[in-house]
Amino acid sequence: MQSLMLGLMAALLWGLHDFIVRKVGPSANAAALLLVVLAAGALVLLPLSLGTGGWDALNAAALSLCLGAGFAYAIAGYGLYAAFTIGPVRLVAPICGAFPLLSVGFAMARGADASALVWLGALAVLGGIALVAQGESAQADGARGRAVFWSVVACVGFAVTFGLLQWAAEIARAPHVLLLARLAGFSTLLGYTALRRIPLAPALTQWRTLLLMGALDVSALGAVTWAGGFPRPEFAAVSSSVFGMITILLAWRFLREPMLPLQWLGAGIVFSGIAVLGLV
Repeated sequence: MQSLMLGLMAALLWGLHDFIVRKVGPSANAAALLLVVLAAGALVLLPLSLGTGGWDALNAAALSLCLGAGFAYAIAGYGLYAAFTIGPVRLVAPICGAFPLLSVGFAMARGADASALVWLGALAVLGGIALVAQGESAQADGARGRAVFWSVVACVGFAVTFGLLQWAAEIARAPHVLLLARLAGFSTLLGYTALRRIPLAPALTQWRTLLLMGALDVSALGAVTWAGGFPRPEFAAVSSSVFGMITILLAWRFLREPMLPLQWLGAGIVFSGIAVLGLV
């Protein structure tokens, strides 16, 4: 149950984060925006990480996991931004939100049991998200094939990120794991933006908003990572996938975007799936 609740907390934070992305997304290149968000999150983490002991627990295995998670998160984040830029959301959201199935598979590869009830709950969450996304009418210009490609990249990247972070959190303290992974992701994107000569100035004009986004993002990632210290940490990844639905609900409430009956049905299925997982 702890893992499930941490995942729901992460979903709320990421849902708010993505709601803000809708406002600032057109202002700069996706990689530049994500780079500033990663930097802001690292600044938020820095005093928390340096103010705690236990750095000696970061052995070679934990460090390797952190570096791998940071690299995967940079790729996943860029894939998410790119996919939603191309659109449409009703195509992108279900694919990006399918990472819990990979997370459960990752946990099984490490020896966790996955009963039929676990898969039923996970599929209900994903199916509900797909129904909610079906009612989204916004569509960006771009090729469908590229949207699917970047959505799959984001999906796989998120699953790998969460799996590696939770694995590392079993060895070392979560704040240290998050900070090192964050710095690895930042370094990856910094190299990419430098190689592509992507201007950072347009993103820096939004630094206050991006600082908030960084705090939301790192808090959500911290919640999922923290679940690594509880039973069934993969459930945190499953329930965190609700973030896309929360973004749509926020848009319905504050931006007056319509919610169709099919979307309300999907919302009910999502929370039913989470309830099933809570009984496991």
